[in-house]
Amino acid sequence: MAGGNAIRGSRVGAGPMGEAERGDAVPRMHVSYFCASGHETRPAFAVDAQVPPEWDCPRCGLPANLDEHNPPPPPKTVPYKTHLAYVKERRSEADAEAILQEAITALRARRAAGEIIY
Repeated sequence: MAGGNAIRGSRVGAGPMGEAERGDAVPRMHVSYFCASGHETRPAFAVDAQVPPEWDCPRCGLPANLDEHNPPPPPKTVPYKTHLAYVKERRSEADAEAILQEAITALRARRAAGEIIY
């Protein structure tokens, strides 16, 4: 016996399966989607399925639609904002200066009272 494995060199689901065992294939249609990079994607859908208006391009990841001459524009990328940028949107320079002076006054009062501040 050579190894004792009866399914050696095979995989799960392998075998002479044809339409007689699986059943008839569903009728399909291919739909063309176009992205802003000029790629065409042709996924297959069942004939009675509802076709989505947009599809992601598998080559570049941009959104694609059914109109070859007017593909959707690439999405806008918003740059990363730091916490400081959000604070500056909410507060003016005068507000920031007032808050800083208030914190410095409180800190100096605590030091004058002998409190140990690390």
